[in-house]
Amino acid sequence: MEVGFLGLGIMGKAMSMNLLRNGFKVTVWNRTLSKCEELVEHGASIGETPAEVVKKCKYTIAMLSDPSAALSVVFDKDGVLEQMCSGKGYIDMSTVDADTSIKISEVITKKGGYFLEAPVSGSKKPAEDGQLVILAAGEMSLYDEAIPAFNVMGKKSFFLGQVGNGAKMKLVVNMIMGSMMNAFSEGLVLSDRSGLSQQTLLDVLELGAIATPMFKMKGPAMIQNNYAPAFPLKHQQKDMRLALALGDENGVSMPVAAAANEAFKKARSMGFGDHDFSAIYETVKTLGHSK
Repeated sequence: MEVGFLGLGIMGKAMSMNLLRNGFKVTVWNRTLSKCEELVEHGASIGETPAEVVKKCKYTIAMLSDPSAALSVVFDKDGVLEQMCSGKGYIDMSTVDADTSIKISEVITKKGGYFLEAPVSGSKKPAEDGQLVILAAGEMSLYDEAIPAFNVMGKKSFFLGQVGNGAKMKLVVNMIMGSMMNAFSEGLVLSDRSGLSQQTLLDVLELGAIATPMFKMKGPAMIQNNYAPAFPLKHQQKDMRLALALGDENGVSMPVAAAANEAFKKARSMGFGDHDFSAIYETVKTLGHSK
């Protein structure tokens, strides 16, 4: 199965590497072409432009940073649309809003192509381990054809119906995650300022009803002030913003998410945008008094 892959950031690189390791022929493109080199060492081919990748491959996957990047790869000169035609499939795994997915879907299908949105739940480690959760929506036949690739990149795939539903589900999940990370950070600071051991707090949380893999994975690094990016904070803040907009559209009051979004914005202004989203902990520490 020959697959094109557009976007080799933290996630795209890991996902395309898994495809290569599992026998897929992969043609890669990245805005910074030097990022393709490591994939080439593992057997990938390079496409000079998104259009070139689409021309060569029946199926093309995109994993891009935000809605503007997802749109530019499709609509810009030498973009996906220039070579999209009948029988080709385009699978956008970027985290975007529903409107962006619908806009891309409309132009792909107008050219005779098939479209699937398929954002993922999971960050760097699940991507490397092929343990992502894939939230797909759009063309059912393309979903069925993509299952072999999804099974390599993820541990479970969901088909959620019409285009836009995958984007919405991903934003709801990431909104909950960002709100939880903010509360977790407040708890870590409160325990420390109250004279309690943060490690003991982590041990207690792990044994209780609110135990989560996120607390277990992120907590020890956070109390060491280690924010190596698995999921960059700037992307988490973007997802909070998009989730709040979805709330506005549907008349849903989201005060907890809104407060978390403000904390992520504060963290970005403090220079933590490229750090892991757990660096929101630094915002909470700063807002409190210093010891």
